[in-house]
Amino acid sequence: MGRLAGWMQELTDRAPMKSPGKPSLRRDVERLFWLGVARGLTSEDAALAVGASQAAGSRWFRERGGMATFMTVPLSGRYLSFEEREEIALLKAQGVAVREITRQLGRDPSTLSRDLRRNAATRGGKLEYRGSVAQWKAELMARRPKPAKLLINVALRGYVQERLSGLVRRPDGRPVPGPATVAWKGRNKPRRQDRRWVTAWSPEQISNRLRIEFPDDESMRISHEAIYQALYVQSRGALKRELVTCLRTGRALRVPRARLRNRPGGHVTPDVVISERPAEAEDRAVPGHWEGDLIIGLERSAIGTLVERTTKYTMLVHLPRGEGYRILPRTKHGPALAGYGAFAMKDALAATMTTLPQQLQRSLTWDRGKELAAHAQFKIQTGIPVYFADPHSPWQRGTNENTNGLLRQYFPKGTDLSRWTAEDIEAVATALNGRPRKGLGWKTPAEALDEQLRLAQQAGVASTG
Repeated sequence: MGRLAGWMQELTDRAPMKSPGKPSLRRDVERLFWLGVARGLTSEDAALAVGASQAAGSRWFRERGGMATFMTVPLSGRYLSFEEREEIALLKAQGVAVREITRQLGRDPSTLSRDLRRNAATRGGKLEYRGSVAQWKAELMARRPKPAKLLINVALRGYVQERLSGLVRRPDGRPVPGPATVAWKGRNKPRRQDRRWVTAWSPEQISNRLRIEFPDDESMRISHEAIYQALYVQSRGALKRELVTCLRTGRALRVPRARLRNRPGGHVTPDVVISERPAEAEDRAVPGHWEGDLIIGLERSAIGTLVERTTKYTMLVHLPRGEGYRILPRTKHGPALAGYGAFAMKDALAATMTTLPQQLQRSLTWDRGKELAAHAQFKIQTGIPVYFADPHSPWQRGTNENTNGLLRQYFPKGTDLSRWTAEDIEAVATALNGRPRKGLGWKTPAEALDEQLRLAQQAGVASTG
C-alpha cells in the first residue's frame, strides 16, 4: 500500500520539493568565490581557492554574466548557517534534546523546531535531519526573485532598448544601415571586424537621461546597474542577451575592474609643446580648445577626430584616398596618397575647423603623429595654434582618447575606413553628439555647444548695447 496523498506536506509543513540528488555547493562557498573574482582572480582560480571545481567556477561566472549581484553581501545572522546546521545534525544524532541544542547554539527553540521539520530529508518517508540537505532546502526556498522592472514596465523597456540599439541617423533623420554583420554567437565583439551601428547609449547615460526627459514620471526610473543585470544575468530575462553587442566594450560577460588592472618628433619645436598651451584650456572653462587624433583602419585608411574639451562636441574629418592610390607606383618622397599625408591632413583639418564660429577656434592639441607636420602652415591658414602632447602621454588628450574608444564601436580596428563617405561619418558624429554625458550633467554635447554659443552671443550683445 502506497503513501497517502499529501503525506510530505503533512510531515514537513511544506509543499513537496524535488529530490536534490547530490546537494549543490553551498551559497557561502559561491559568495567566497565572487569575493575572489572581485580581487582580480579568474573564475577558475577563484573556484580552486574556495575548494570548488574549475567547471563550477566557470558555470557560476557564466550564469551570472560575470556579475556578483548580491553574492558579496554576507547573510544576516538571523538565519541558520551551514555550520550551525551541521552542529544540529550531530547533536540530534546523539539524541540531545531540542532545547539543549538551542541553548548551546544561542538560538530560539521555535527556529530550531521549524528547521528540523521543514528542511529535513524525507527520502525514507520519515524526517532525517542532515546539514547539507537542510542547507540546500533553505537556500532553495529563500529564492524569491521579484519580476524585473524592465519586464513589467513596457514603456521603460522600450526606452532602454531604443537607446541601446536604435538606428544611427543622418541629420535629416534618414537611417544609416552601417556595415553588414554576422549574427551574435554569445561571444565578445569580433576582433578587427565590423560591428552594428546603433545609438549605443551606456546604461549610465540612459538611467540619468530618464530623470531629465521624464521629471514627473517616477515609473520611468531605473538604475544603470539594473540595466546591466538585465543584459548579463540569464535569469532576469528582461532584455535580449544579444543587446550586449550594443555596449561599447561588446563583452559577452562583465569583467571585474580588478582583473582589468592586472593586465599586463622632429616637427615638434619647443614653442608648440603642450606646456606652452594657454592655461584656460586646462580647466575647460573657456570653449574653443580642441583635441585631435587619427583612428587608423585597414590599408592605411583613416578618419580624423576632433573633440572640443569643454562641451565634448565631436567632429569627424573625412580623409579620402588621393587620386592614383594603389595605381601609381610608389616613389620616394612622392605625394602621400593614403589621405593623411601632412599637406592633405592640413587641408582637411582647415576645411573642417574653419566652419566653426571664431570663438570656437582657440587651439588644437594633437599627439606626436607626423600627419600634422605641416602645423605651421595650418596656423597661418586658419589662425588656430597647434600644440603637441608629450610622448607616450595619452592622458594629456583624455577627452579625445575616450572619444576614439567610442568611435571604435562604429569603426573597428582592422576594417577599411575609406569606404565610408563624408555623410556617413557625419551621421556617426551626430549620434555621438546626441548621447548624454555624465560630465555635462547628462546634457548632450550638441546641447552643451548650443548653450555655449548662446551665452557668447548674449555677451556680445551686452557689450555692444
